[in-house]
Amino acid sequence: MTDQITFPDVVQLAVPFFAAAIVIELVWIWKTGRGGRYETRDTVASLIMGAGNVASGLALGFVAWGFFTLLWEVTPLDLGLSWPVIVLCFVLDDLRYYWVHRFGHRIRWVWASHVNHHSSQHYNLTTALRQTWTYTFTFMMVVRAPLILLGFHPALVLFVGGLNLIYQFWIHTEAIGRLPRWFEAVMNTPSHHRVHHGRNPRYLDANYGGVFIIWDRLFGTFVPELDSDKPDYGLVRNLGTFNPLRVAFHEWQSIWSDVRQPGLSWRDRLMYCVAPPGWSHDGSRQMSDQIRARHLGRNPQDKGTPGFDR
Repeated sequence: MTDQITFPDVVQLAVPFFAAAIVIELVWIWKTGRGGRYETRDTVASLIMGAGNVASGLALGFVAWGFFTLLWEVTPLDLGLSWPVIVLCFVLDDLRYYWVHRFGHRIRWVWASHVNHHSSQHYNLTTALRQTWTYTFTFMMVVRAPLILLGFHPALVLFVGGLNLIYQFWIHTEAIGRLPRWFEAVMNTPSHHRVHHGRNPRYLDANYGGVFIIWDRLFGTFVPELDSDKPDYGLVRNLGTFNPLRVAFHEWQSIWSDVRQPGLSWRDRLMYCVAPPGWSHDGSRQMSDQIRARHLGRNPQDKGTPGFDR
């Protein structure tokens, strides 16, 4: 039975660490004048988004748990809870995270949930708290199904997912530069994740990894941070608002507006939901690969450089 095995809620336990780290980063920026910038309205919006994420998890968590429980009841496999199993689950769950994250940038329906995390034009530790309220509606819980069917207990899968989330908190900062080369080669770092949050053409749709950057190196989505191209944070078209409701739901509203356009075929309506962000039936918008191509057309000297060799 799934209710016989429990793990601590590590994310809840980490909240005091999150708060302390934010204060330390804020003091560091104030004292040194380096390492990023805080804006009150932006920070408040991020904190509200984080609180809303917790509330939505409490309200809708039963959906994912019920699905995982059903899978656990039908799988004949049970790998147990030994340390090697926990470590293996952690690594495989990070691979799962890579693909969910990649889907979140390449499938508009999933992007509608993930986009709020990229909506801040600042990059500091409060940005890590700017989380979705609508993850359940993306149905990305199904990507965890193979782990459970392979014999990893649902409680263990959620536990390592919490550890993954905690790791990703500290990489949302400009206060830490590049780390030793051996560490940067394997692990996700502030430098790698600054790239992910950049809206520069070079950095779009790169560095999806959660804990390990090796997945991006393996699947061809790794782009290094360049001193000559400092990340410009936010969305390709920034929202211009700090309203949490607008941040949380604006892309869902945009999808609804697009699919309701008159004269569209059913294929067009479907594509507005599942095609990459920026797709349009009449070519009036640009997807990330088209944005990079346009940049190269204007800056041919960048051809073959990191970020444009994908």
